[in-house]
Amino acid sequence: MIQLIKMAFRDLGRNRRRTFFSALALGLGLALLLLIAAVIQGELRTSMDLTIKLQTGHLQVRAKTYEADKSSLAWEDLVAEPEAAAAQIAALAPVKAATPRLFASGIVAVGDETAGVSIIGIDPASEANAPYRDGMVSGEFLAADDRQGVLIGRSLAELLNLKAGDQIVLLVNTANGDVDEQPFTIRGTFATGSPFYDQTTLFMPLTKAQTITRTEGYASTIFVLLNDRDQTEAVTSALKSSQYEVVTWQEMNQLLTQINQMSSGFMVVIYLIVLGITATVIVNTLVMAVFERTREIGILSAMGMRGNRIMAMFFTESTLLAVGGILIGLVLGGIMVAYATYVGFYVGNFGIEGMLIGERIYAYLTLTDAVTLIITAFIVSLLAALYPALLAARMEPVAALHSGD
Repeated sequence: MIQLIKMAFRDLGRNRRRTFFSALALGLGLALLLLIAAVIQGELRTSMDLTIKLQTGHLQVRAKTYEADKSSLAWEDLVAEPEAAAAQIAALAPVKAATPRLFASGIVAVGDETAGVSIIGIDPASEANAPYRDGMVSGEFLAADDRQGVLIGRSLAELLNLKAGDQIVLLVNTANGDVDEQPFTIRGTFATGSPFYDQTTLFMPLTKAQTITRTEGYASTIFVLLNDRDQTEAVTSALKSSQYEVVTWQEMNQLLTQINQMSSGFMVVIYLIVLGITATVIVNTLVMAVFERTREIGILSAMGMRGNRIMAMFFTESTLLAVGGILIGLVLGGIMVAYATYVGFYVGNFGIEGMLIGERIYAYLTLTDAVTLIITAFIVSLLAALYPALLAARMEPVAALHSGD
């Protein structure tokens, strides 16, 4: 085995430039795959965290007839006495926060400018509002007894050229099908890291939202955050009721869940394409080596070296190329993944129906993805040596010795 390694080193060293670029091709392919895997995993992770934190929570308790996409305000579709229900849910040990929220659709009007918004009535004191409280850009957060104040996202403020203290007119759909129009003062602006969400969301105290929509004593849902996502099923079982339904974050984020499931198959295709290209480079390198060393292979065969020994020699060369390429890939990929993890890539105001995307995409490389890619790259490199090795092993010694004549 040591003799084979020495021979492989010597043979690869005959054309160092070609050897280097072959290893570099494998390294670049591996580095690219590490970055792609990390970016996809990071974006899915970030998007799920944002969506749970801002939109769905880990659980929602709501009326069985409530349809979230329609933001129904009919009393039969709402949760009665939501404050009491939220307090009972919050008393459970796995629950981090439980708070009533009321959803309505409306239009913000400023002079001749208008923008459609999702109006959310919140309990300002709830811990579930931490993303908005911590993300305050200007002004101050809402107070529970504020009857004239609202919060808007920074993206909406920039769109309509608004700031804290400015006046707006808000048109809101009500439970009886009418539209109520009232003036409000912007108490402050917030940024959640998702410009699309910030451009389409407006907050006001729950009591005011109930008054303006004619839904006093009701809420659309009880928004629940857990200390641990893995406790979802246990808490769901504890909250089962004949009156209301409990909807989990998996059910409310089916698009994200499906994308997460599909990403594995998508990555396999990317692996095959990129590694297929790099394997072609390795095949070309070793085939060229076979033709350049035809007489040498003939001499080795004439001296009694068997075909399987000749094949082992080329597989050893491929192994050394793979090790060199993987080391290069880990260095280059590590640099790129580190940049994408801590700096990220700016994508701006971009959103998809059913999921939230941050203004920056960050990478998150898992150990499983890294090990899988390294093993796959190594196996592909060995498979790339199969054809050149067979080509060399099947050479007839007499014909090989006379190849240069």
